[in-house]
Amino acid sequence: MTSTAPGPGLVARTVWLDGDHGDGTRGGAGQPGPAIPDLIAFAGDDGLLFSHDGSTSFGARGVALRVPARRATEALAAVEVEDAVGRPGCGAIVVGALPFMGASGGELVIPRTVVGREPDGRGWMTTVTGGSGPPGDSDRAAVPSARSAVRDPDEFTLRPFPPHDQWCDAVAAAVAAIRNSRQTLVKVVLARQVVVEANRPISPAHVAARLMSLYPSCMIFSIDGFLGASPELLVSRRGDAVSSQPLAGTIPRSGEPEVDRRLAAGLLASTKERQEHALVVDEVADRLRSHCTAISVPEVPVIVPLRNVSHLGTRITGTLAAGAPSALDLALLLHPTPAVAGTPTAEALGFLDRVEPGDRGRYTGPVGWMDARGDGDWAVAIRCAELDGHRARLYAGAGVVADSTPEAELAETQLKLQALLAAVVRP
Repeated sequence: MTSTAPGPGLVARTVWLDGDHGDGTRGGAGQPGPAIPDLIAFAGDDGLLFSHDGSTSFGARGVALRVPARRATEALAAVEVEDAVGRPGCGAIVVGALPFMGASGGELVIPRTVVGREPDGRGWMTTVTGGSGPPGDSDRAAVPSARSAVRDPDEFTLRPFPPHDQWCDAVAAAVAAIRNSRQTLVKVVLARQVVVEANRPISPAHVAARLMSLYPSCMIFSIDGFLGASPELLVSRRGDAVSSQPLAGTIPRSGEPEVDRRLAAGLLASTKERQEHALVVDEVADRLRSHCTAISVPEVPVIVPLRNVSHLGTRITGTLAAGAPSALDLALLLHPTPAVAGTPTAEALGFLDRVEPGDRGRYTGPVGWMDARGDGDWAVAIRCAELDGHRARLYAGAGVVADSTPEAELAETQLKLQALLAAVVRP
């Protein structure tokens, strides 16, 4: 059944898969349960994947219900739950990638089958049915156990959109607007794309597997042809505990430890990069603060190293007040941050609407999941691509401030694009 509104009769049943439950039992009724499948294999090319190192990860298949983001809480509350596990992500969940513009009007999915994995390796399965009984052997036998062996493409053409000169002109226009605004516009984040054409269809599962290998510390997602490896946590909620890790400020990595230490020290010492980072952190903290009884914001950012770049990052943690918003509502409250739009938000969005070429779609929107308790994880959809058969559309952006130069911002986007290019283009 597929619907666009909550409907009666859905039942979500969660059971342990193979693994020690911590109470001396294994599987159902003290017996070994089915093995925990490879999440990428389970999701395949047409399923859903959200993998987060150190947190709940899952692969999902099928659609029990499609709901607008603004009705997600209502939809989850309408699902009957039989939960033998009781962990975040169990029972029915909504999952999806929301658009950059009009995120609250985007659509989310309640998957029909979810395989979840805890940070300690334990696994569980949720099956959403119409209430006709517990999942039988046929449901469990259908769990894929191996990744697809489809043949990858081996010929590619690449085209930037817009062309470099046009995008650099947009950066120069942003710098001029910021300098002439007398502080009414402080920062603008401009995005660009690279379109890849291949000689055979590009497999989302294969790309996700490469991203997981290349960027194990990132949040790997694959949702309806939109996939990526995001290093930026928009918000995570577990009960009354909330956290966010905004990123802003980028430097390349060389692969030489001593050189990278010097580059990281230079990033931490850069007035421009620290000011740009502070704009993001202050805004995120201010938006969370009104819903928290306590909040902790480190004064000095840390270096977040990835395979080819390092970022400045600040881990914000807080304790939510009673009746605080759900993880999804917090994500919509924080989106868009100055890291993906600019600051002040309204002025930056107005500039982007006039100047930024192309439609971002789901790039830089919230991507993640939420359960009926309101717990969940939402990333900022960066380091990502839209796949459509033989074509991949890759995205990257750069924050423009008063002393930015078009050449430096173009170089930054080229560094960021390497994340997906390394996983998509395999000549």
